[in-house]
Amino acid sequence: MQTISHFLIRAAGAVALAFVVAAAPAVRAQETGEPDSAAALSDALAAACRADQTQFSAFLAGDNPAAFRALPATQRSEFIKRIALSDLPGKPLISSDGNGRVVLHCRAPNTTVEYRFGTPRVRENLAFITVQVVDSEDAEFGLIHEKAGWKLLSLGLVLFDIPQLSRQWAQADLLASEEATIATLRGLGEAVQTYHRAFGKLPETLAELGPAPKDQISTEQASLISAELAKGTAGGYEFRYRIVPDISGNDTAFELAASPKPYGTTGRRSFFLDATGKVHGEDKHGAVATAEDPLIAGEKAATEKSE
Repeated sequence: MQTISHFLIRAAGAVALAFVVAAAPAVRAQETGEPDSAAALSDALAAACRADQTQFSAFLAGDNPAAFRALPATQRSEFIKRIALSDLPGKPLISSDGNGRVVLHCRAPNTTVEYRFGTPRVRENLAFITVQVVDSEDAEFGLIHEKAGWKLLSLGLVLFDIPQLSRQWAQADLLASEEATIATLRGLGEAVQTYHRAFGKLPETLAELGPAPKDQISTEQASLISAELAKGTAGGYEFRYRIVPDISGNDTAFELAASPKPYGTTGRRSFFLDATGKVHGEDKHGAVATAEDPLIAGEKAATEKSE
């Protein structure tokens, strides 16, 4: 799960926030007679902790509640997870420290996240609260006072813009998926090499690298890769394997390819592991990559360094 720093996309953030401050009506929102800014923030984080999308959206400012509800279910879920810093719904417990400041624990099955609130700084109808996330990074939340009360406005220097953040997160997740596929491709190549060393030949298919019953490893089931990968799929990619005979007809080399299925969902680039062990990658719109495609950045840098 990403830390809060994942939100700190700083491009134009300070300028945008300064514009909001300048444009804010000169009416000071009182911290008495209604839930104050710290209470609103703790309620918003508690809703995120519970993965309560409906309640959480009610704490977003401006047009963001409608934009949030319009997101696909998976993106709403991912948004909540990034705020709560937990992959699973949890139970929020709100208390206070010795100075009367809010302390929120989000107790999920896989982790407990502790938020310690600083003293709210209220300026006109804006409030800023520094939140210490124990064992992670501090973050500053901005809130704006609307007719319905305090609403989440910003995190760090960035205004909450649900559609834009969604696009940025989707791109980051796509790149992470592609990097994971490159690692899988390399690992698969190592499994083929291990098979060759163990049995003196290359496997005929990926299925021969798959799981074997206990103490029954053989050339047909070598237990070198997962059952899913042995079927030619993993992480939203389809894998292909081909033996490449040398000029004498000996089966000593092989090639591997990985293509995104469906294209654009888990990746855009197709990848190819050539007979020398180098990885090529290119956006092929779902088609299979080849040795004619460019080397990926890491391979290209290593090749240039060795020349």
